[in-house]
Amino acid sequence: MTRTPPGPLPPERARLASALRELKADTGLSLAALAAKTTFSKSSWERYLNGRTLPPRQAVQELCRLAGEPEGRCLALWELAESEWSGRAAPTTPTTPAEPPTPPEVDARPAAGGRGAVLAVLASVCALAAGGLSVALVLLAGQSGDPRPSPPSPSAPAPRCRGATCEGRSPMQMRCGAAPLTLASLRTSTGAHLELRYSEKCEAGWARMWSTRIGDRLELNRTDGGRRPHAAEITDDIAAQSYVYTPMTEARPGTTVRACFRPVTGGGRECFDARV
Repeated sequence: MTRTPPGPLPPERARLASALRELKADTGLSLAALAAKTTFSKSSWERYLNGRTLPPRQAVQELCRLAGEPEGRCLALWELAESEWSGRAAPTTPTTPAEPPTPPEVDARPAAGGRGAVLAVLASVCALAAGGLSVALVLLAGQSGDPRPSPPSPSAPAPRCRGATCEGRSPMQMRCGAAPLTLASLRTSTGAHLELRYSEKCEAGWARMWSTRIGDRLELNRTDGGRRPHAAEITDDIAAQSYVYTPMTEARPGTTVRACFRPVTGGGRECFDARV
């Protein structure tokens, strides 16, 4: 099935496409290399990753395997997207997103003025009709508040940086996003969701935001003043539906990191801290 609807993607498909793009970034593979390691072609992967074609369930499983990630989250997202695609889904309303929410992700790129890499993934979880309730429960399980990461697969790709060498780099491009700790989270007065994240293997932390608006800005720094702040900004509608990440800062045990959110309108600056 290869229909290509005009305009913005439905949120279910956008979240799935975003999660798949994040997994691809974790693998470090090009489209051609991805095709060589799976049973799907380069052109098929291009369509799956931009959300214009719903991937087969097997494609989602193969990408999870290559990225060393458990299948559960992405398969739950696939179920939601497949229900929307096939017309089986009941009308949905956005609610609190799941642990790895998945709005659409744009290719990694610096924010305006070089303020950080924009990588995206999930913004809302939809309430399903009774037939799809089990999928919603799978997603909501990720919001348990437990900061412990699930153990990565032995085949998970090794990080590309550690400590000071991660400073100012993208957590996804450097493969630091596999099984990170969530140090703290905050829902702002404007409805945006924020998290402070940390990778033990990379000894680096970063912040991410979703459910945002164009012009919203997230800044990350260390309270010891040892590094310059890093920031990410919402630059378009795609990013506003996505996870957007700040670049990383070196954060060894005992370091306190701080994220500050600056909404474009409707609220003042909001900050929160977490100690590694």
